[in-house]
Amino acid sequence: MTQSTAMWHRTHTLGELKKSHAGQDVILTGWVNRHRDHGKFIFLDLRDRYGITQAVVDPDHAPAAYEIAKNLRAEFVIAVKGKVNARPDGMVNKNMTTGEIDIQVTDIKILNKCDVLPFTIQDESEASEALRLKYRYLDLRRSTLKNNLINRSKFVRQMRNALDDRGFLDIETPFLYKSTPEGAREFLVPSRIHAGHFYALPQSPQLFKQVLMISGFDRYYQIVKCFRDEDLRADRQPEFTQVDIEMSFVDEAVVTDTLEDVTRTAVTNYFDGNVNLPKPFPRYTFAQVMEDYGVDKPDMRFDLKLKNLTDLVRESEFKVFKEACASGGIVNCIVVPGAAEKFSRKDLDELGELAKNHGGRGLAWIKKVPGTGVASWNGPISKFFKDGDCAAIEEQAGIKNGDLVLFGAGTYDSTKAMLGAVRNSLGAKLKLYNPKDLCFLWVTEFPLLERDVENNRWLARHHPFTSPRPEDVHLMKTDPGKVRASAYDLVLNGYEIAGGSVRIHDPDLQKQLFDTIGLSDEEAHSKFGFLLDALRYGAPPHGGMAFGVDRMVMCLTGSDAIRDVIAFPKTQKCTCLMTGAPSLVSAPQLKDLHVKVDAPLTGEK
Repeated sequence: MTQSTAMWHRTHTLGELKKSHAGQDVILTGWVNRHRDHGKFIFLDLRDRYGITQAVVDPDHAPAAYEIAKNLRAEFVIAVKGKVNARPDGMVNKNMTTGEIDIQVTDIKILNKCDVLPFTIQDESEASEALRLKYRYLDLRRSTLKNNLINRSKFVRQMRNALDDRGFLDIETPFLYKSTPEGAREFLVPSRIHAGHFYALPQSPQLFKQVLMISGFDRYYQIVKCFRDEDLRADRQPEFTQVDIEMSFVDEAVVTDTLEDVTRTAVTNYFDGNVNLPKPFPRYTFAQVMEDYGVDKPDMRFDLKLKNLTDLVRESEFKVFKEACASGGIVNCIVVPGAAEKFSRKDLDELGELAKNHGGRGLAWIKKVPGTGVASWNGPISKFFKDGDCAAIEEQAGIKNGDLVLFGAGTYDSTKAMLGAVRNSLGAKLKLYNPKDLCFLWVTEFPLLERDVENNRWLARHHPFTSPRPEDVHLMKTDPGKVRASAYDLVLNGYEIAGGSVRIHDPDLQKQLFDTIGLSDEEAHSKFGFLLDALRYGAPPHGGMAFGVDRMVMCLTGSDAIRDVIAFPKTQKCTCLMTGAPSLVSAPQLKDLHVKVDAPLTGEK
């Protein structure tokens, strides 16, 4: 049958028709979600981003449309004309927003056909992630991913509204930037005009937003792409999106109070008021969370604190504990209430491998059974302890009958890191929290510097423009390792979703910090000269923060990875399977950019 080429303009989306529309003539457009031929009638579920509407094709009512409908398949793009019918009460589909009605079709137009699909488009897809990423445009038709992107847009809009309402200005900063190799690796862009010179894609707009404060724009924000050429994890991508924010004439309390208010407003509006967030968010120091949870971004939806047993096991006969204590390390444990019978030897071995993957030597363990002393410790290390040792450890750690106890020993950093990872795994495995809960908290008083033992120097823990806490400035020359930063992270459900600091606005203090990390005046001016010059022309006190949009939306939507909330993400090998990026370029292109590479090329020589 020949169809008219004239465009049919839809009158409604596929998520808006209700019983009140009954009797109206409509034109609907979308994809065929399901096609069901019941012999007498053909039922079509049409889908667009707004929802699904059922259309019914009756051969007696519309014979020409029926002939077309017989040849339709899933994912054909079609338009239908018809009349809205109200379903009888017993036929209402309460699982669909349009379940009160269906469409009596009078005509159909095929707008485009669909080849055989590489995988079935359904919420619980059995296709591999690699296949779905290759055909991302199909994967995005699944309602799960579609809704994630809709919710991402909604959250960003709420953040913009909250910042606009508080007097922040949306100001763009450049993408082609000066290379300042500090921290993560940069992506470099060769300059065609300036032979042998390179731009860098910014890891953040840090220096530009500080200059904006010096320029007098006292409240700035930007929804901005940032770039880091680093190894990937489930919550990292080489290009990511930030809500970047800076404020002038502030201290740490003003910044965190203001941006907590922004967060609470945006998240509450995102959930249409159906969320209850504490006011204020709980606050913990870096030292507190490391001691109790082993990580600087703890998931506080469940308990399981780490217990320090170092002083009790210094003279232990267990060699691993004794050596850790003798070398200045620590021994900690996690007590898992009532879990002794829930973990097999295989489960415990898997936790031991997890500990090793996070820098530890492995886990020791015991299961507490009824009784006293060593006889009540069921596990391979029990033979190294005496009754009195067991009693002291049980009292210190709060161990009771039926508990599983997991021990870690080694340096402070390695022991905390491995037990922190094990704790997170236990929380998920034992379902110790409601996945829909939101637990925000602040972590403050981070160390300003960290020691690079290999090169025998101090490094800025965050970036070299972070201000020390005023009460610790006097330690900069005498004991740099004890200086705390005016820095703060906002944590949600075990993820750092925002981080920031008060910046150094005093040029003399900035020079002092550069001296401490071994950056000469010549190097500092080569890398950051424009900022150092600007600081001498009336820089106000200023500070700010950046929210990771991808990570935040991942938490708000309950997704497992940030790839699920990004339209076109990269794989963990930093490739785009859909487009084939990164790709080779031709020799003429490289010649034009004054670049030579030691790799195979395509195109002309």
